[in-house]
Amino acid sequence: MREASPELPTWPTVPACYGWLSLDARGRWRLKGERVEHGGLCAFLNANYASDEEGNWLVHNGPQRVFVALETAPLVLRLLPDDVLLTHDGRHAQPTPPVLIDENGCVSLQTDLGPAAIDDRDLALLLAELTHEDGRSVDDAALLKLVQGQSAVPLHWRGLPLRFARSTDVPCELRYRRHPAPSSAEPLGNDLSTR
Repeated sequence: MREASPELPTWPTVPACYGWLSLDARGRWRLKGERVEHGGLCAFLNANYASDEEGNWLVHNGPQRVFVALETAPLVLRLLPDDVLLTHDGRHAQPTPPVLIDENGCVSLQTDLGPAAIDDRDLALLLAELTHEDGRSVDDAALLKLVQGQSAVPLHWRGLPLRFARSTDVPCELRYRRHPAPSSAEPLGNDLSTR
């Protein structure tokens, strides 16, 4: 996981920015709700994307901290052949527990790079990889029970236990904030959430 560097150069005091930048469920950057298409801007956002000690994810824009609203998780993963997980910004990630599935069938997990969600285009591939503890394939009935939070039978993905969590509980379990907000002591600056 990349963390915001405490050793940044001395800059003038610039208010943090909230409500402008977001990351959608497929790992696409959005600026004021509009998809960012410019390759150079996407590369800049990816290169300067990090977390802080409070579980917020942000982009450093010189002296300014631009906080990111997250549709699902800070990282969005694609499943590639040979058990490769690729983040939305092109890095290889290694899965670690917990692996969670919510009532909507969305799968989130911890990785060596930080909290992540599986891109919805790859959920069918992931579901095909689920097994029971003894290695047997998972049938639709067992999967439905798990998504409904009713399963007592342990299921696994790539050797890691998979368990149910409500979508509202996933950020707390994986220790991140979907919607960063300024503290009462912080000047609002360019805060669109109050407009």
